[in-house]
Amino acid sequence: MKKYIIAIALVFGTGVVINTTLQSCSTLATSDLGLAVIKRVLLGGINKGMSIYGNKEAFLQNNLVDKALPKELRDINTTLEKIAPSLVAKEREYIADAAVYTVNISRPILESAVNSLNAQDVTRIIQGEKGTATLILKEKTSQQLVAAIAPRVEQELNKYGIVKTINTALSGSNLLGSLLGGNRSNVNAGGLSMLASEQIVNGLFNIIEDHEKQNSASLLGPLGK
Repeated sequence: MKKYIIAIALVFGTGVVINTTLQSCSTLATSDLGLAVIKRVLLGGINKGMSIYGNKEAFLQNNLVDKALPKELRDINTTLEKIAPSLVAKEREYIADAAVYTVNISRPILESAVNSLNAQDVTRIIQGEKGTATLILKEKTSQQLVAAIAPRVEQELNKYGIVKTINTALSGSNLLGSLLGGNRSNVNAGGLSMLASEQIVNGLFNIIEDHEKQNSASLLGPLGK
């Protein structure tokens, strides 16, 4: 494997300065330094995501979270904008409220996955495109995260009666069948909470990926990225 000249000094939480010299990617990938650098990047992204999710206004204003809105929910909101625009704003606020309660559920799952990364994962990250570290984290945790937070998201949305309100607004419009498929005439509570959970999880990965890409030059560059 191609060798890289590495002349870096990384300062970790302990204040220890680590210097590296000429090493191959394969050597670095299996070293404590390789794992430490990847973990540092991902944990930084997780912390950034949790900070945003713990702040309702920050969540609502984050375009990476908005980009994670599932197509089905986006279609419903587009239709609601024509009927009851204020309801879309309320729905977004309630999802933001629910997101706050998912922080303590999501953090340990993500941090555990980061700490379980191995040399094979790091090699794949070094050989892959920017964003591969987040992709691996997503592969390891996405389904688990959705399953873990969905009950709490549903609990929070039910508090506000948002599902019933949406169904009332759309009643008689025959729009839900075309939006959600089939002859459905109501938004299902579990379905809405699942869509909201998917947005919350995918938005979080968008933030982590963005952090990874922003820091790849300074932290992952020495690893050949």
